[in-house]
Amino acid sequence: MHVTVRDNNVDQALKVLKKKMQREGVFREMKLRRSYEKPSEKKAREKAEAVRRARKLERKRLEREGF
Repeated sequence: MHVTVRDNNVDQALKVLKKKMQREGVFREMKLRRSYEKPSEKKAREKAEAVRRARKLERKRLEREGF
């Protein structure tokens, strides 16, 4: 990952870096790696996330179609 600092504006560069890291999922991965997650817990979490994504897509699809 690369961020350019322009005109010694470090605050702006930090803001850009944080946004890039958020988009890449770095913060989320760091949070998950703080403690051990049992394989069964990981499987349940991933399944719940998939269900959440599917419901969100369905809601957006229905909203677009006007239901």
